[in-house]
Order: sequence, then C-alpha cells, then structure tokens
Amino acid sequence: MIKLSLYDSTCQIAQEIAEKIQERNRYQRNGESTAKVNVTIRSSLQNLKEKIDHLKDLLLRAISTRQITQLEGDRRQNLVDDLLTRQRQLQASYKNEGTEPDVIRSSLMTGGVKRGVTNPWLLEESEETRGLGFDDIRQQQRRIIQEQDAGLDALSSIISRQKQMGQEIGNELDEQNEIIDDLANLVENTDDKLRNQTRHVKMVDKKSTSCGMLVVIVLLLIAIAVVAVWPTE
Repeated sequence: MIKLSLYDSTCQIAQEIAEKIQERNRYQRNGESTAKVNVTIRSSLQNLKEKIDHLKDLLLRAISTRQITQLEGDRRQNLVDDLLTRQRQLQASYKNEGTEPDVIRSSLMTGGVKRGVTNPWLLEESEETRGLGFDDIRQQQRRIIQEQDAGLDALSSIISRQKQMGQEIGNELDEQNEIIDDLANLVENTDDKLRNQTRHVKMVDKKSTSCGMLVVIVLLLIAIAVVAVWPTE
C-alpha cells in the first residue's frame, strides 16, 4: 500500500530543493560560499530520485496486482511523470548555477504540497486492501488467483464433459446414419426384386392367354372334323 507520507514527502523534497537552489543563487550573487548548500542540494536530489523510483515501484505493483483500476493507474502514472519532469528541471537548475528558471519560481509560488488536499495516491483505494501491507496483499492476491484457478478447473471439467457428450452423440448419429443407409439399400433391392417379379408375372400371364387360345382352336378343329366325318342319313 502506498503510504500517505511518501508522495507528500517527495513533493516536499522537490520544494526544498527549489528553495535551496534559490538560496545558493543568492549566495553567489552576494559573493558568499556555496559549498555547503551545494552538498545539501546534491544529497536532496539523490533522495528525490530514490523516492520517485520507490513511487514508480509501488505504482507498478499496484497495477500488476490490480489494487487500482487502469484509469487510476494512468492518473497516478501522470503524477509520477510530473515528478520526474520536475526532478530533471531541478537537476538542470542545480547544474546551471546563477539562474532561476520557471520551475523554481513555480515551486515556491505553489508552496509544495497543498495542505488539506487528499493525497491522490490513495484515491479509489479498495476496502479489501486498505490498511494491508505488501505481504498481506500478495497473500490476498494468491488466494484470489487460487479461487480463480479452482473456478477455471471446474469450468474445464464441465467443458470436457460437454465435449464427451457431444462426441457420444456424434457417434450415435453416425450409427443411425449407417442404419438408415442400410434400410435405404434394402428398400432399393426389394423394389428391384418386386419389379422383376412383376415382369415375370406379366410374361406368365401372356403365355397362359396364348395357351388357352390354342386349346380353343384345337377343340374347334376337332369339332369340325367330327362333324365332317359324322355320317348323315
């Protein structure tokens, strides 16, 4: 968790550096020694850099562990970028002795950190993580990840069962399709046999009709012959 004093103290250090640089420049104009104040400025600049690096590290952890939203992360990143810009300007002002650029004047006019203003690093802090240290937050995140993994495992099991059911249904459909194909072949074969039998019956019927006519003709010829040879009185 990013402490309230860290951001405030970083801004305060930047304010103090700006004041020291102005003091150093005043000493130079008056012909006084600046060795002591230069040592103080160098030390403060190093301290400022370390605190900004710490803020960057805390912000990265807060974003990676999802303690804050992406929108809040972008807002805090802008604040860190502003501090980095301010650090570079102060560093340039320190090296460029005898000048008082706008960064120093603006720092002195704003008075550093405004009192009574809520620290922007603590906005949108969730109730779950408020008051927790890094170890507690990591444990909480690990627990959340474990719960998510358990949920994913359960979902994976359900999907596997659904996949297995789908495969079984597909196999059953394949078997039904094979049965339907066999039935279609059987019906086609039966239809062919039926047509063949029908043609055979028609042929037999034609033959039967021809035989009957021959029998009639033969009988008529016999009758005629009998009549012809029958003696008349």
